[in-house]
Amino acid sequence: MFDDAAREFLRKPLIARISTLDSDGYPHTVPVWFMLEGDEIIFIAERRTKKVKNIRANPKGSVSIGGESGESSYLIKGEMIVEEDPDYAWMKRMTRYYEAPEQAEKDIETWLKFDMIIIRLKPTRVIKVV
Repeated sequence: MFDDAAREFLRKPLIARISTLDSDGYPHTVPVWFMLEGDEIIFIAERRTKKVKNIRANPKGSVSIGGESGESSYLIKGEMIVEEDPDYAWMKRMTRYYEAPEQAEKDIETWLKFDMIIIRLKPTRVIKVV
């Protein structure tokens, strides 16, 4: 699904904007961390968030990544599924990827108190925006 240039771009620790559809059909867009796994995009979330509720009702959504300071960006559309995060493995991995070591460990300790899950985006369309 992703060419080499897209994969290289998506391996950067950028902030993505995930969009889900609310019960009224309007986009609900929030900033999130992400990581590429194969041809899928992984996000962490707290189970009780609006985006998780929206995905359970309608799995179609998109994510926009990049576009800061004139850089390219990608719009990735697809189906999202909510999955468990056994032992908080993804939460720990992603936090350590995005934050400095000391801050990451503090946040991990705090987030272990929350009901963290992952969202997996299975792309159906990838659009590069220049």
